Amino acid sequence: MPVFESREEVTHAIIAARVARGIRWADVATAVGRSKEWTTAACFGQMTFSAGEAEALVALLDLDPSALPWLQTVPSKGTLGGGAPDDPLLYRWYEMISVYGPAIKELIHEEFGDGIMSAIDFKMHIEREPDPAGDRVHVNISGKFLPYKKY
Repeated sequence: MPVFESREEVTHAIIAARVARGIRWADVATAVGRSKEWTTAACFGQMTFSAGEAEALVALLDLDPSALPWLQTVPSKGTLGGGAPDDPLLYRWYEMISVYGPAIKELIHEEFGDGIMSAIDFKMHIEREPDPAGDRVHVNISGKFLPYKKY
């Protein structure tokens, strides 16, 4: 097994091992002990695993132990690369924010006041929603409201 020299190498190895073994993200999440949404983001290098979570992931995917410190290193979050994403699914999320973002912002401010929705104190759940016209993607997002403080 190769010794990992970067978080990006670990991310690629996680994806390759998961695909090679036919393991679903939900199964990875069960092994790690977190939600499938958080675990998938963490596997893609956007979250920091605890020592126990990292050990469970390395064991499940039979990764080299040199992955452990990389999995426990605080990442640079939100690193998709410049401009609009090329991937069609990611682009549609970008499009949703481009089109509806100002309205979402306005409605949050109207309801809560001047502040932000946290992406740190945050929950997300993704599931299939059966529909006779074609199944739908149901995404439930919940973030803590953080008001701007006056000083």
